[in-house]
Amino acid sequence: MPTLSNRNQLIIGAVLALLLIATRGQHFASLHSLPGATWAVFFLAGVYLRPRWVLPALLASAWMLDFVAFTWGGASDFCLTPAYVFLLPAYSALWLAGRWYARQHRFAWRTLLPLAATMLAGAAVCELFSSGGFYFFSGRFIEPTIAEFAGRLLTYFPRYLQSLAFYVGIAAVVHALFGLVRGAHTTHKVTATR
Repeated sequence: MPTLSNRNQLIIGAVLALLLIATRGQHFASLHSLPGATWAVFFLAGVYLRPRWVLPALLASAWMLDFVAFTWGGASDFCLTPAYVFLLPAYSALWLAGRWYARQHRFAWRTLLPLAATMLAGAAVCELFSSGGFYFFSGRFIEPTIAEFAGRLLTYFPRYLQSLAFYVGIAAVVHALFGLVRGAHTTHKVTATR
C-alpha cells in the first residue's frame, strides 16, 4: 500500500469525495460534461486510503447523494428498486480491488498492466452486481434472460469501464508527477548536503 501521511490521505480523501459529489448521477451538483466517477472513487479509495471506515463512509455518501437527488433534486427514481442494495457489493468489489492492488504493487508506471488487470477484474465484478442485480431483481424487466443481460452488458459495460479508466489514468499521471517532484526534491537535498 502506498506510504502516505495522514495529511496526504486526508487531501486525497477530500478530492475523491468532491469528485463523487460533482459527478454522481443527475443530481443538483452534477457536472454534465464529466463522466461519472463513482467507480473510480471507490477503486482509488481502496488504493490510497488506509482506514477501513472509508468504505462505509463512501457507501453512505453515494446513498445520501442519490437520496437527495430522488427526494429533492428531481432525478428519476427508475433505479430506486429493491435491487439498489446490490450497489453495496458492487462498489465494495472496486474498493477491494484497489486494496488488493495497493498491497501487491506500488502505484508506478511499471505496474500499469497489473493495475489495468486489477481494475478490470474489480469493474467486472462491480458490473455483474450492479447491472445484474438491477436487471434480474429490480422488477423493471419482464422475463429477464441471460442472453438479454449479456447484450446489455456489451452495451453498457464499456462506457463504465471507459469512465473508470479515464479517472484512474488521471490519478496515475498525477501520482507519477508527484513522484517525480518528490524524487527531484530528494536529489536536490542530497546534492545540497554534499
